[in-house]
Amino acid sequence: MTAAKKILLNAFNMNCVGHINHGLWTHPRDRSTDYKRLSYWTELAQTLERGLFDGLFLADIVGTYDVYRGNVDLSLQESIQLPVNDPLMLVSAMAAVTQHLGFGLTANLSYEAPYLFARRMSTLDHLSEGRVGWNIVTGYLESAARAMGRPAQVEHDRRYDQADEYLEVLYKLWEGSWADDAVLNDRQQRIYAQPHKVHKVEHHGEFYQVEGYHLCEPSPQRTPVLFQAGASPRGLRFAGQHAECVFISGKDHVGVRQQVNALRESARQAGRDPQAIKIFMGLSVVVGTSAAQAEEKYNEYLRYASPEAGLAHYAASTGIDLSRYGLDEPIRYEKNNAIESAVKALTRDSDWTVRRILEENALGGRYPAVVGSASQVADALTAWVDETGLDGFNLTRTVTPESYVDFVDLVVPELQSRGRYKSAYSEGTLRHKLHGQGDRLPAQHVGARWRR
Repeated sequence: MTAAKKILLNAFNMNCVGHINHGLWTHPRDRSTDYKRLSYWTELAQTLERGLFDGLFLADIVGTYDVYRGNVDLSLQESIQLPVNDPLMLVSAMAAVTQHLGFGLTANLSYEAPYLFARRMSTLDHLSEGRVGWNIVTGYLESAARAMGRPAQVEHDRRYDQADEYLEVLYKLWEGSWADDAVLNDRQQRIYAQPHKVHKVEHHGEFYQVEGYHLCEPSPQRTPVLFQAGASPRGLRFAGQHAECVFISGKDHVGVRQQVNALRESARQAGRDPQAIKIFMGLSVVVGTSAAQAEEKYNEYLRYASPEAGLAHYAASTGIDLSRYGLDEPIRYEKNNAIESAVKALTRDSDWTVRRILEENALGGRYPAVVGSASQVADALTAWVDETGLDGFNLTRTVTPESYVDFVDLVVPELQSRGRYKSAYSEGTLRHKLHGQGDRLPAQHVGARWRR
């Protein structure tokens, strides 16, 4: 008999006040306005490691949410991912107070030179002893393009063409520039690195011209674990080639199962094992010592949440100014360069209205919410995994750090008692912990071809 799949867990967070469930920064027990303090992050990392979380997944955005009403007023008033600080700078401090917790870092390749980005990620992989991953994004905000001196965002599929080449440059740097045994570190011979085992990368492509040696010696993983979240046809093809973990969103088991199957098929078409991609779904959890206490807590949270702020966030994701619609007016398709899958999901039928979005954003965000006792939450999580093929969840914060402390104290022991969650960390890098096949990219992965 096959053992039941153990659930993987990331905490989903952002270096800002309001991330997904907007408005809850006003709750008297919420500490998200302390995001500028290192202690806020180190304490969170220690809580997550106590709960044996696989990782802390840090989102990021370049640009501002200025689609709703054509300005940033509500984004500033409700701190809808504005202000937002750099996520990469948090890792060293959190890695110093933990031993096993992984860190998934979002960075937009459209505005990052690959040569310098390769060094930053290798540095973090060294300092964390192999616990970093990169969430690959290409961006979708026109405000970001304008801020970076460009007239407009690059067309959606074209951004993925650029991303393919960007990854090729990184693989050449991370995987091919330094041989595994290039570093001798021999004081007697006065040889730290052997010159004949360090190779110049020469890349001359459509988007990038790179000639140079990778500035870092090989880190524990060389290439960080590769996360991605694209759900469009072009995004799926990109994921099939590159992604080791994919983050999806969904409302019901049937729709999520379809997404999971599509991702597995994209990996198969790229010549990879369909199970080589670990798939995480965004989810909010409100748990109590009883169902009644959880419901009471949820209703309390609702009094502080801002559905309108969630609407403004959604407007930026789709590129559609939802303030122009009446409450019950069907939302129409608009061709733009925002998140293609979000636009199509919102406009594929006439069921979506502002009223419906506000109702589904009752907690301030649009991810499903599971509310109940530890047993009820565990029932829901295992049902999602067993009925859809998911590997785990990106757990959004509600009231912070309360939501994570509650989950660690109540839900984790319940999942462990059912054999659905690990009772201890395995040794090794983040990649090995997630996939169990070593520290480096597997041989089937497209990046492995650049090894020497």
